[in-house]
Amino acid sequence: MSTETQNDGDDLEDRVANFLRRNFPQIQMHGGSAAIQDIDRESGEVSIALGGACSGCGISPMTIQAIKSRMVKEIPEIEKVNASTGMDGGEADMGGGGMSPSFPGETVDDDGEADEGPEAPF
Repeated sequence: MSTETQNDGDDLEDRVANFLRRNFPQIQMHGGSAAIQDIDRESGEVSIALGGACSGCGISPMTIQAIKSRMVKEIPEIEKVNASTGMDGGEADMGGGGMSPSFPGETVDDDGEADEGPEAPF
């Protein structure tokens, strides 16, 4: 019976991988990648890491949201999906690093005054 359990687990991993390939071919077409980081069969939780061109991509939050909402609908065993590009400081850091953008007035200088952004050269 343990062999059957192992086959069920492999089947779940295959179905998650096939889901990603079938529903999100644009990830690969645009130079990105999607990797399954972890599948917790008891809790029904899956962790996915998006890498390559997904790190820093402006539409990756929409891709992540689509993966999260569609995977739980298509694969009954999945209760929750965690997905990260490595740019959001999540557990599945793909080594993308980088800094979050800041905008004038959003940060404070060392002297306590609001950062007005770069000065114009004129």
